[in-house]
Amino acid sequence: MTRLNLFAPDVRENPYPFYAALRRGSPVCQVEPNGMWVVTRYDDVVAALKDTQVFSSAGLRVASEPPHLQRHNPLSDSLILADPPRHSQLRNLIGRAFTAATVGSLEADMRSTAARLADEMSQRRVVDFVSDFAHPAQANVLVQLLGLDPARQGSFQRWTTDILGVAAVAPDDERRLSEVRRTIDEMETCMRELLESRRRQPGSDLVSGLLRSRVNDCALTDEDLMGFLFLLFVAGLETAVTLMTHMALILARRPVWMDRLRAEPGLSAHFIEEVLRFEPPVHATMRLTLAEAELSGVRVPAHAVVALLVGSALRDEAKFQDPDLFDPARRAPASLAFGHGAHACIGAMLARAQARVVLEELLRRYRRVELRAERLDWNVSLNTRCPLALPVEVIPA
Repeated sequence: MTRLNLFAPDVRENPYPFYAALRRGSPVCQVEPNGMWVVTRYDDVVAALKDTQVFSSAGLRVASEPPHLQRHNPLSDSLILADPPRHSQLRNLIGRAFTAATVGSLEADMRSTAARLADEMSQRRVVDFVSDFAHPAQANVLVQLLGLDPARQGSFQRWTTDILGVAAVAPDDERRLSEVRRTIDEMETCMRELLESRRRQPGSDLVSGLLRSRVNDCALTDEDLMGFLFLLFVAGLETAVTLMTHMALILARRPVWMDRLRAEPGLSAHFIEEVLRFEPPVHATMRLTLAEAELSGVRVPAHAVVALLVGSALRDEAKFQDPDLFDPARRAPASLAFGHGAHACIGAMLARAQARVVLEELLRRYRRVELRAERLDWNVSLNTRCPLALPVEVIPA
């Protein structure tokens, strides 16, 4: 039997029929690329996310720091690549600085940026939502959150693409490997300068809070800090851009919801949660089995790289009625869109806040968002699924 290739163009364009077929017949199986294992059912994905002793986050290290990179990737030092108890220690220290108050302090700036970008799109009418709105909106959040120089925003997308694309670089592609190494050098220099600046002159920003954070007299090391800044930067940009882009695409394909949400603003939170279920920003997360495991009657060997397909789990017929129907009125089980258990995303609150502000500003200015492409090109990534561009015409209210 031919294995499903997760990177095949037809799968990237619409993976959900393929996922449904796997859930029915081969819920835990091997696929391409590289014969990795996938887990497709909701209950199995939750079980694996909870079992950190068998399904180790060290599996992500295979993707972030392959041997042919021949260089340390600071992302490998982040809490997303740590198992308990080390993960718990890092999360407690970071959580002292990354609080609801931190997110709340950004909302006014998020709103003014979203309003400005939305007004600029109104003037042009036909735009690429990804490059003209989603990327600059989230880049500005990172500038404010981390206290970065706004002049660096032009490099943000390249940095994110290179860091998240390490696993897709062929061992013999020396040109791309050289580009990725150069990106890591640039990011390390930028983040090191930022840390040194905040040590000399602390402020009320997140980086200063991270430097001050203490739990039982323990503090974050330089490696911990660099790892978290890399994670927050690349994951924060990619997941938020993906969420905003899918939100705009759903509004374009289902225009009735622009009218409904204007008439019933109280539905907005449910709308965002259904976007997260229908098109989760983290489409899959990787693990490494430290021992043999059994899911849905299938034995997965020890030392296997496993992709937990969150995008499939959130369309599981056993958990969701009419899972391929976009329905913000549904009362679904707890969302897996930002992880589960120990590895629930520490930035979920920020992503939801950004989505809410963006949705409010789009509804305030536009009567419709209309798609202006017959077919979309999609990124090639195990972790996220997002259009590379989203050509739309915005129709003012």
